[in-house]
Amino acid sequence: MAGVSVAAEWQLLYNRYYRKPELYQMEWKQVDLTRNKIACAPFGGPIAVIRDDAKIVQLYAESALRKLRIFTSSGRLTAETVWRNPGGRLIGMSWTDDLTLACITQDGTVYSYNIHAELLGTFSLGKECFENSVVECLFWGNGVVCITEAFEILAVPDFKMPKTVKLADCSLEELPHCMAVIEPQYTKSGDVEVLLGVGDHVLLVDEDGVQPLADGIGPLQKMVLSRKGEFVASFTHDGRLLVMSSDFSKEFIDYTCESALPPDQLAWCGSDTVLLYWDDMLLMVGPYDEPVRYIYDDPVILIPECDGVRILSNTNMEFLHRVPDSTVSIFQIGSTSPPALLYDALEHFDRRSAKAVENLRLIRTSLPEAVESCIDAAGYEFDISQQRTLLRAASYGQTFSSHFRRDSIREMCQMLRVLNDVRHVDVGIPLSLQQYKLLTPSVLINRLINAHKHLLALRISEYLGLSQEVVIMHWTCTKISASTAIPDATLLQILLDKLKICKGISYAAVAAHADKSGRRKLAAMLVEHEPRSSKQIPLLLSIGEENSALVKATESGDTDLVYLVMFHIWKKARPLARDLFVKYARCYKHEFLKDFFLSTGQLQEVAYLLWKESWELAKDPRAKGSSLGPRIKLIEKASNLFAESKEHMFESKAAEEHAKLLRIQRELEVSTKQAIFLDSSVSDTIRTCIVLGNHRAANKVRAEFKVSDKRWYWLKCFALATIRDWDALEKFSKEKRPPIGYRPFVEACVDAGEKDEALKYVPKLSDPRERAEAYAKIGMAKEAADAASQSKDGELLGRLRQSFSQNAGGSSIFDTLRDRLTFQSLS
Repeated sequence: MAGVSVAAEWQLLYNRYYRKPELYQMEWKQVDLTRNKIACAPFGGPIAVIRDDAKIVQLYAESALRKLRIFTSSGRLTAETVWRNPGGRLIGMSWTDDLTLACITQDGTVYSYNIHAELLGTFSLGKECFENSVVECLFWGNGVVCITEAFEILAVPDFKMPKTVKLADCSLEELPHCMAVIEPQYTKSGDVEVLLGVGDHVLLVDEDGVQPLADGIGPLQKMVLSRKGEFVASFTHDGRLLVMSSDFSKEFIDYTCESALPPDQLAWCGSDTVLLYWDDMLLMVGPYDEPVRYIYDDPVILIPECDGVRILSNTNMEFLHRVPDSTVSIFQIGSTSPPALLYDALEHFDRRSAKAVENLRLIRTSLPEAVESCIDAAGYEFDISQQRTLLRAASYGQTFSSHFRRDSIREMCQMLRVLNDVRHVDVGIPLSLQQYKLLTPSVLINRLINAHKHLLALRISEYLGLSQEVVIMHWTCTKISASTAIPDATLLQILLDKLKICKGISYAAVAAHADKSGRRKLAAMLVEHEPRSSKQIPLLLSIGEENSALVKATESGDTDLVYLVMFHIWKKARPLARDLFVKYARCYKHEFLKDFFLSTGQLQEVAYLLWKESWELAKDPRAKGSSLGPRIKLIEKASNLFAESKEHMFESKAAEEHAKLLRIQRELEVSTKQAIFLDSSVSDTIRTCIVLGNHRAANKVRAEFKVSDKRWYWLKCFALATIRDWDALEKFSKEKRPPIGYRPFVEACVDAGEKDEALKYVPKLSDPRERAEAYAKIGMAKEAADAASQSKDGELLGRLRQSFSQNAGGSSIFDTLRDRLTFQSLS
């Protein structure tokens, strides 16, 4: 039977096997996980290490200065920097999806580093964190949730657009026992939601409110959600592991552990099992049967992946994951499945045994499936020799099978060559096949070039048939930045040798980077090689090469380019010529006008053009629906350009809110399946939501755009009257004293022709004039007259009398009141 030794290291949990192959012997030295804060990126990403300032540790021979160090997953040091940042103790750090290291200090300052330990920028979580220190933070993907000493919960949903959101007040009196985050992409509202273990229950907290869940379940000591937020694993105060649905309505696992002490770490292994780690033991618990135990002498850190968990210790890294079904079918002890017989057939063939033919005869009808299983199993192997043997078995079986997709082996070989290259200890990215497919080759190449592994990235791009331009461009810009000591002429030749690899590459973009790096001469040399005049000439103008720009424009034969150069040259001495050009370009050549404004530094004018383009897209019936994404991008670009000038901060904010409103309106159209929101105002959006009965969405729009209470009451009042929901209107009027008074409620009912409903609110009008006019609108002359008499306003009486001119009885009442009022004034 096939490969008995392979299955000997597997662990059986109920009816599923798990294995724990070693990925690396760590190359670092004197890194003790217990003395440091550690942040490990998923998908085989880098490891950030910094001494934990919350612990008293022996320094040995190292400096007292703390250093932030970046390692590959194989433990190879790639970068380090001294940590000199103010803000108090480092509370937590984590890698974002784009491999930016976010570090949060006590005062709520977030420091962002790249994988080369270079500080990218900082921002503050807000006044609340500065005044009341951050005590705990929990990261996910591109966001974080923090709790302050004042028990306030704040979130940053996306580090790319760092905006702090304050979640609803939970009225906490002490810190929660544990916390877990449901990512925005997995919530119905699209906002981040937080689970807090408080007392004997769980609180679900978001921006809009707090919802108690699972009363009596706690206290919970640890809590962690599965990768897609479907399940939550928790450790109770009495030593039980509970696995439930994320709304705590269904229970899947209830296992009593040997110790009631909470584990140091709790993590999901794929979506099948949960890992609990104490000082020296790792416990793997599944839905059925007894758990599996692993003993460790050194401390370990669990790094969850989509298909398992990487286990990092001081000396090595392992990958604990479920053994794929295809591998089980081949290597399970005693297996007589077709894939196992095919694998055995290859061994017999190598030994020149006739039993190879006998095995093939036994699985003749199942040969295609056996070949597929061998290919699949090869993809999940980390051992290269085992990959090779499995693929040879598949190739051997393919020879005798006609019903088989011939490209399968080639495609798997292609993926494995890439995976084996990046898994190499020098690169240190131990991706599994499933992780590679989820990450995608293009993202992997971007990670390689950001790590300055340009040659490997270029070879992989070439091998997979992907565009090499992004690799060459990144290498070129990096080379320019790092080669300050190389003369321009020498560096130019080095760059040209590489740039010629890609046809159609933008020399102008490289020249722009050279100019930005302060190497104007090199930029001028590079731009000479740009074949597209439309890209070449604006750059020549921006670096002050007007004569060259004029020659190139003339040679191109493009009159628009000639105009651009001429008006650029004359812009100071000939303002009339400049104004004529702008007027001409506004009518015919918007793109050209943008180049001109960019070259003259008029960024706000470019912003106005972009905003105008977005409106033109909205008016184009041919682009209806598909134009929203490009429109939003144009508006956001306009907002960023406006923000470059303090004088245009209003326009920047307006453009930002316009883009935000369009996104919200698109989401509403998708959720309601009604194309009625796009391009309406904030007020109309709120009103439409209420009319459709979507009060949650209306409240979200109100909060997002900080709609005032008065405006909110006007909108909701008339919206409820529009749908004739009189019960809801009355309930709304009683929530608190309306900041707009009760007059709008009366007007809304009258406009809808419901005078009886209006009568509910008329007595609540405090001003007798308003009360009199309201009664008059309803047609109640006597009540109107009584209210008007309290105001002692002759003009009001005359106006009301006129409104009852067709009613003899009503007119006489007002005549009598007016005469009485006149007599009182004379006396």
